[in-house]
Amino acid sequence: MDHEEVFDLLMNARKSDWVQLALADGQKLEGAIIFNEFKGTGRLINIDKEISVDFRADQVQDVKF
Repeated sequence: MDHEEVFDLLMNARKSDWVQLALADGQKLEGAIIFNEFKGTGRLINIDKEISVDFRADQVQDVKF
């Protein structure tokens, strides 16, 4: 999946209640996301697991929602 496809998926995933991100380092994270398209950065928040993870669009390999 190329960078533009991932970027489009992240833009659409902002509206979803639950998202799964696959990162380049092998992590798979689940939760809701906040994504700033101008900076290309975001944050995934999982209130059940009480985690908050910052990410950059170039770190994301796949987005499912």
